[in-house]
Amino acid sequence: MTIKISIDCMGGDHGPAVTVAAAVSFAKREPDSEFILVGLESDIHAELKKNRAGNHPRMTVVNATEVITMDDPVEIALRKKKDSSMRVAINQVKEGNAQVCVSAGNTGALMAVSRYVLKTMQGVDRPAICSMLPNQKNLPTYMLDLGANVDCEPLHLHQFAIMGSALVSAIEGKAKPSIGLLNVGEEDIKGNDVVKKTAQLLRADHEKGLLNFYGNVEGNDIFKGTTDIVVCDGFVGNVTLKAAEGLGRFFKSTLTAEFKSNPLNFLGAIIAQGALKAISRKMNPSNYNGGSLLGLRGLVFKSHGGADKYSYEWAIQRAFDAVKNDVLSRISTSMAELMPAEAAQPAEPVSMQTNEPIAQKTA
Repeated sequence: MTIKISIDCMGGDHGPAVTVAAAVSFAKREPDSEFILVGLESDIHAELKKNRAGNHPRMTVVNATEVITMDDPVEIALRKKKDSSMRVAINQVKEGNAQVCVSAGNTGALMAVSRYVLKTMQGVDRPAICSMLPNQKNLPTYMLDLGANVDCEPLHLHQFAIMGSALVSAIEGKAKPSIGLLNVGEEDIKGNDVVKKTAQLLRADHEKGLLNFYGNVEGNDIFKGTTDIVVCDGFVGNVTLKAAEGLGRFFKSTLTAEFKSNPLNFLGAIIAQGALKAISRKMNPSNYNGGSLLGLRGLVFKSHGGADKYSYEWAIQRAFDAVKNDVLSRISTSMAELMPAEAAQPAEPVSMQTNEPIAQKTA
């Protein structure tokens, strides 16, 4: 089965220099992939030529005249830049030309535009960003939300857990992956009212056999691999993600500096070269790039804005795997089965900056 992926080529810190190169590289090693490259046509063709893919049979270029910058307000992205590479790339999914979209652009704009164009699926009030972090069991810990929703109610965290469970079940092949609720302690009496009420909802689903709720988990459980999924609000999730990525890069730079500090240490590095490469692969944040925007009526994946070619290619891989494993329909089915009837209608789009509804006429 050929999987068609639309790429927001202008998104991120590096634009086509990274996005086009990553798409070409992925296409070379994955014959079942096909790309729609969206952005400034001349820039994309120049990068294709540079990567010796000017006439690649599985690369189609779609022109978009505007670019959403990393500091553009959400309202500008929605109201003013209707021909942005981001919006046109997402439209490819809506129109059925592509099965998934990948963008490294402005996170708030990507969520807002995706939500406006694709709409939320039945039973979802707010989409969430889900990505992976490494753990000591050599398996990924899936975590959500990672920044889309700063302020959440128990209903939202409950929805995140259901969507995360469906995602991990599809990708990892686990019938009922374990779910942990991130808290300041494992005890039920700890945490704020939102966490306590969310735990009650998840515990009720667990007792019915609908979800595999482990209970409260703490920050160290993420990297211990205590549960397959960790649920939290977007504020906590984003801080945790950025702290983990920063720690990984700090560890690598410190280790490199120490091994270069004197000849004896350098000799030790040569002897331990195999082990050091394995550690680097496991802890390299680039290997975990690519967060899915769960809860939309179409698949959209977010890459880090500063991603290089190697890192962006991992985001494409995540998107490819999501389509291959039919993640969208499995999440939709789970939401329809597990969410109460009164939560079945999706909410109208909400501003990522103000949390106020965005009127349809504004876009």
